[in-house]
Amino acid sequence: MRIATWNVEWFTHLFDDDNRLIADDGPSGREGVTRAAQAAAVAAVLGALDADALLIVEAPDESRRRSCTVALEGFAARFGLRCRRALTGFASASQQELALLYDPAALTPVHDPRGAPTGKRGAAGAPRFDGAFRVALEDGRPTRVVTFARPPLEILAESARGGLFRMIGVHVKSKAPHAAKSPEQIPAVARENRRIQQGQCRWLRLRIEEHLAAGEPLVVLGDFNDGPGFDDFEQEFALSAVEIVLGRDRPRHLHLHDAHARAALGKRLAAAPSSARFLVGPEQHYFSALLDYVMVSPDLCPLAGRWRIWHPFDDPACYADAALRSALLDASDHYPVSLDIEL
Repeated sequence: MRIATWNVEWFTHLFDDDNRLIADDGPSGREGVTRAAQAAAVAAVLGALDADALLIVEAPDESRRRSCTVALEGFAARFGLRCRRALTGFASASQQELALLYDPAALTPVHDPRGAPTGKRGAAGAPRFDGAFRVALEDGRPTRVVTFARPPLEILAESARGGLFRMIGVHVKSKAPHAAKSPEQIPAVARENRRIQQGQCRWLRLRIEEHLAAGEPLVVLGDFNDGPGFDDFEQEFALSAVEIVLGRDRPRHLHLHDAHARAALGKRLAAAPSSARFLVGPEQHYFSALLDYVMVSPDLCPLAGRWRIWHPFDDPACYADAALRSALLDASDHYPVSLDIEL
């Protein structure tokens, strides 16, 4: 089975309020890319990826007027994709949802959230992800209440071979200081965003340990907006957000595993793997980062085969295929990450 995650930049901009694809010459959410070009590129990448289950980050909007499921299944039908069914969980507070696009012949997934609901004041432990979490962070600040703008998507899945496993799809808060109104405010906003991000990841780690304690095979995947050595503020915290989720401060039997994270953390490579590429405006150069992961529990490690980042320049097969290389660049500022695993 191939399980993958992909952040499709502003996928929602390709659909109207009736959930119909808009494939015209109008602007998409990708700078300099039309809606028609982005739609064709996304479809081409999905066809090449050929995943059995794909977590889409920044999936189309779910609201009173719009349906993420209808939009995705209509897109899959339009382009004849094998992954033709969609599953969503709690709607987000933005226009960017988390959704699983999957092949019903390969697996049967259901939305299966865990934890108790909370009020706005939050709760300790591991409450339901559409609630609020009370957490004390390591920087000595008072206990704070943390929420998810995009609640993680919790899935119970059964493979066609009868294997039961769990998945948690995530889109963690970005540390980018977008709310800063002056250069002087950037450090404070960046630190505050990191605190929120770390609180979200500690919440996620508590849920992970519940599943590990129950002996449930687990896949945690998505866009963590973080990686080891990502910025200068990391030295103020003991661990990066990704390391918290991986359980780097926990006993080995509670660790999650991702081959790309291990390579980056081990610093064995001159250049760390990357899954996203952003144009830095004033300097007009590209910044690459490892933000997207497919992590597995210890019991799944012996079943895991190849981890792959479908990078248009770093993956030789993607680079050699000119049409796929172009589609990856037009479709999003992130690239798919996949894992082939026996389930």
